[in-house]
Amino acid sequence: MLRKLFLAGTANLLLVSLNAQEDSTKSLTISGNVDAYYRYNFAGSKNYTNNYTSFTNTNNSFELGMASMRADFTALSGKVGGTVDLGFGRRAEEFSYNDGESGAGKNGFISLSNIKQAFVTYAPSDKVKFTMGKFGTHVGYELLDAPLNRNYSMSYMFTNGPFFHTGLKADITAGPVGIMLGVANYTDESTSTNAVKTALAQVSGGFAEGKLKFYLNYVGFGGSKGGINPSGLKSLNQVDLVLLGTISDKFNIGYNGTVQSRKPISGSSDPSGSWWGSALYFNYDPSSAIGLTWRSEYIGDKKGVLFGTDNIWANTVSLNYKVGPLTLIPELRFETAGSEIYADKDINPTKSTFTALLAAVLKF
Repeated sequence: MLRKLFLAGTANLLLVSLNAQEDSTKSLTISGNVDAYYRYNFAGSKNYTNNYTSFTNTNNSFELGMASMRADFTALSGKVGGTVDLGFGRRAEEFSYNDGESGAGKNGFISLSNIKQAFVTYAPSDKVKFTMGKFGTHVGYELLDAPLNRNYSMSYMFTNGPFFHTGLKADITAGPVGIMLGVANYTDESTSTNAVKTALAQVSGGFAEGKLKFYLNYVGFGGSKGGINPSGLKSLNQVDLVLLGTISDKFNIGYNGTVQSRKPISGSSDPSGSWWGSALYFNYDPSSAIGLTWRSEYIGDKKGVLFGTDNIWANTVSLNYKVGPLTLIPELRFETAGSEIYADKDINPTKSTFTALLAAVLKF
């Protein structure tokens, strides 16, 4: 009996050893981040935050942004791989806003709300890679995780564009140009019972030895019968452009522009038309420990298809002070709008608002 157990154990060890010899390129990387913030709107009302963008809808309160853990696995020299990216906190909950306990429009799958991303990849060649699962959107300049942005508060374009997609996409490299094509559930749905599918596309490339990069993005659907989808629209199409320009080793400029067209079903009282947004990001790093970013964003919505005003102009100035893996972000934000969408300290309507914020972001 002992001899049989010994032989079986030896065989298992040999099998493990052979598998290890077959693929010495296996790699598992664990990373994470955590962030917290304090936000104060100078109108001074805790019941009216004067906030219309994601993840910072509080006033005069210390808050956890998000705690994240991510595992990235690759094997066969990157031919196959997978990622599990988990998040807990305000950002994660608002990011996966369709997931959670049944009711209030949520799908009833509580555990899905903590999955920021979960996908597998397969690359049959060095020019083609397939990804299937839940993954962050390709649309826009800003990203979910606080360490990946220089401004802590989010833009209106990020807030009102897609957050993520659950589906299948193919990334294709054609010389200096990258092409992505995909199909997914309706935007921001981890699981779906409706037949509407969203088309995904991106063309990307670079010029001037990589000092100028562009990403032309598309997401949309059409032909929805009776508006049977969460938006109640017959069609939605969004075209988005991101430009990255490096001026010097201390100064770079980013640009994001987007146009979203919305068409309601016949007989709907909702307006048909488009809203658009445009933002410039000026990034200056006088030293390795200090960075300054000014984001200036303009939103236009003349037909009132989404916003409660025909225009918004938001300016945000952020200081990034780095101490190793820790970044402290003091931030000032001033907004004006074409209509009185904000409130003053007496809760009277006003066309402008001013906010200060302090965030602490740790990456590991």
